[in-house]
Amino acid sequence: MGLPAVWGATAVTYKWACPMAQNNGLGARLASSAVFLAVGAGLVLQVRQVMLQEVRQARRIAGAAQSVLLRPLPARIDGLATAAAQLSADRGATVGGDLYEVIATEHGVRVVMGDVRGHGLSAIGTVAAVLGSFREAVHDEAELTGVLARLDRALARHLRDRARAEDTEEFVTVLLLEIAPDGEVHALNCGHPWPYLLSADRAELMAGADPLPPLGVFPLPAELPATPCGRLLPGEALFLHTDGVEDARDGEGRFFPLPAALAEAVRGRPISPHSVLRAVFTQLLRHTGGRPKDDVAILIIRNDRLIRAAAAYRGAGTCTIGPPGPAADTPPVVPGP
Repeated sequence: MGLPAVWGATAVTYKWACPMAQNNGLGARLASSAVFLAVGAGLVLQVRQVMLQEVRQARRIAGAAQSVLLRPLPARIDGLATAAAQLSADRGATVGGDLYEVIATEHGVRVVMGDVRGHGLSAIGTVAAVLGSFREAVHDEAELTGVLARLDRALARHLRDRARAEDTEEFVTVLLLEIAPDGEVHALNCGHPWPYLLSADRAELMAGADPLPPLGVFPLPAELPATPCGRLLPGEALFLHTDGVEDARDGEGRFFPLPAALAEAVRGRPISPHSVLRAVFTQLLRHTGGRPKDDVAILIIRNDRLIRAAAAYRGAGTCTIGPPGPAADTPPVVPGP
């Protein structure tokens, strides 16, 4: 307030103390107008500077809060290389309705990928409730089913509290994975897209049993066995995503060709999580004209561990690695820029 007070005092002093300000001639009026214009411009510039400083401070605080909620993943977690990114549908926000986390525990590396109904800033409260529960449950629960039950209870409490203030219906799709030290993978899927397995020159959908309903829609069944999905061999990677990736459309309403984009990203080169992430995001933004209409999250996990005789083994289970559709024998064609 110091500088605006000085500007105001200058204007008042000029008006009452300067003889020219008392003169009604044309020259005096022009001089008075110039003085008051300068005073007004100074006040406007000062207010603008203060507002810009407050906006920068608010952005720094919001960025710090968002990074705590959806914290950056380390490059390596217990022998697994990771890369992840998220794009919110709300401008200026780095966190929306998508969530992911990877945590090493005594039970193995546990992964969550989820998508809250809706998008943008309105879904952040639900994201916080699910991620907070996951970060505690993965260490406490010996079985993956126990982790999912904890997430379901935490979400139910959050939705009850929110229902008191808002008349909204909300649910969350969730994919839970557990990767054992030998690379064996187990999964629980509640309405979420299955991941893709990336190997040498191939990108194949990991198709399991029919997913359960999303959390928040129906109670979980009493019997909830995790689905065995075989082993993630050294050098192979899992590509996890939210439905905002496959549902992204271009100007003509065509969906984003994710299988073709993945096949192009791994063709003729070793699998690098960061390279695949960059390639898919580049094609996605090109496809949507620079801004998807829904939140987008991608997580890539590559097995960098050395497993004895792993190359000769692929565990049997109800999850199968297979093509995403009947036309999988046709080589994918990636549209050019």
